[in-house]
Amino acid sequence: MASGARAVSLAVAGLVAAPLAALALQSGLTLRAADGAALRFTVTQAALSALISCALAVPLARALMRRRFPGRGLLLTALGAPFLLPTVVAVLGIITVYGRSGWFSTAQGQPLPLYGLTGVLLANVFFNLSLATRILCQGWHRIPSEHLRLAASLNLPPWSRFRHVEAPMLRAFLPGALLAVFLICLNSFVIALTLGGGPGATTVELAIYQALRFDFDPGHAAALAMVQAGLASVAVLVAARFALPEPGAGLDLPAPPQRQGRLVDGLVIGAASVFLALPLAAVLIEGLPALASLPAQVWPAAGRSVATALASAALAVLAALPLSLAAARGSRWAELSAMWPMVASGLVLGTGWFLILRPLVRPEEVALPVTMLANALMALPFVTRMLLPEVRRLLLDYDRLARALGLRGLARLRYLTLPRLSRPLGLGAGIAAALSMGDLGTIALFADQTQATLPLVIQRLAGAYRMEAAAGAALVLVTLSFALFALFDLGGRHGAK
Repeated sequence: MASGARAVSLAVAGLVAAPLAALALQSGLTLRAADGAALRFTVTQAALSALISCALAVPLARALMRRRFPGRGLLLTALGAPFLLPTVVAVLGIITVYGRSGWFSTAQGQPLPLYGLTGVLLANVFFNLSLATRILCQGWHRIPSEHLRLAASLNLPPWSRFRHVEAPMLRAFLPGALLAVFLICLNSFVIALTLGGGPGATTVELAIYQALRFDFDPGHAAALAMVQAGLASVAVLVAARFALPEPGAGLDLPAPPQRQGRLVDGLVIGAASVFLALPLAAVLIEGLPALASLPAQVWPAAGRSVATALASAALAVLAALPLSLAAARGSRWAELSAMWPMVASGLVLGTGWFLILRPLVRPEEVALPVTMLANALMALPFVTRMLLPEVRRLLLDYDRLARALGLRGLARLRYLTLPRLSRPLGLGAGIAAALSMGDLGTIALFADQTQATLPLVIQRLAGAYRMEAAAGAALVLVTLSFALFALFDLGGRHGAK
């Protein structure tokens, strides 16, 4: 397995390094005045999105951890939905709710200023509020229940309880949540493409797309891609070096019930639920009537999206498994290889491969294979991080027994590794497939009308103001995305049994 991990590591390194090298060679680092504005807007919107998302996540996570109510488990599970939801679908729902002719604008009689920084922040918070809340909920879970019981027995007022019990946990977990959201928002290409408001609201990734698709200036696009890769690399290095201290250990007793602040907690949970549910409800309400008259290009595009997602998920899992096994045995280079794709977004990798392949073939001829590879690379860090804890537990529990029995090679893989890792493998494959279904980065650079995937068709329909058709296609996309996720997840659970 060590040789397999080494081969996968070299392949991942090459697939990421080659486009970055092509960008470096093509780029003369000739930037324009507008590029500085794009860089400032990219950092500003990412920083503000991280701050707003985490500021809202603190009271939401606190309320969810303090209260027990019917449907709480379902709500906690639903918090993961925005992560799997195709970006273009959520943006379409946000436009339906908050756009110039949306529900809110119609209700108040005047259009809301959605496009520009306001819209980008709104969409980023929609996607990342759930992520920040899940991270902080883990922090609240780590607070020993004895601390909570002691605070209750001392009858501490709310502010003292927060200061002495909850604030130390937030100092440990909140910076990690901020960095995670900031890194994700650096690569919010689809949001900027759809909700950006002209030169004043252009991100670096959107400027890359415009340089290739509209200006056809590969040198300028390469220079911008190097800036984006450098920005992402700095963010990844900072996040990797940030260590989360652990709160003190306890006896794992159940936390005492909280009687204070029920009204405030209820309002926070209700407002967050409505905020997250409205765009999804808008897509459902607007999309259902349009299903009967979808444009002809929707179904071939859906087939291409599913085929690409299946191939991407398979590649991501096949790469993550040997790297996880090697990393669990102490191989630092295997773990770093799995995280290596995070230094570049799918759009940056696609730009590099565009420059490499353009002299050899027509870009549209390789649109789907390049998109498949880029999506697999982007999913690799998530799948590896999901597998690593389970692989470490597997080695701790069964490695000595397997060695004593002489179980090695393919026999060990078949009878021990795959059955024991079936559940996380299924979950990882489902996440990789769902992420690939919603991708609108690489494919936007390469595809023509005959190679477009479903997210690209939706974006073009919305750009042509065919909003009903776009909503119907979006409903098809979200249904297929969650169906693939459920299929892989249930398959993994069945294999675990």
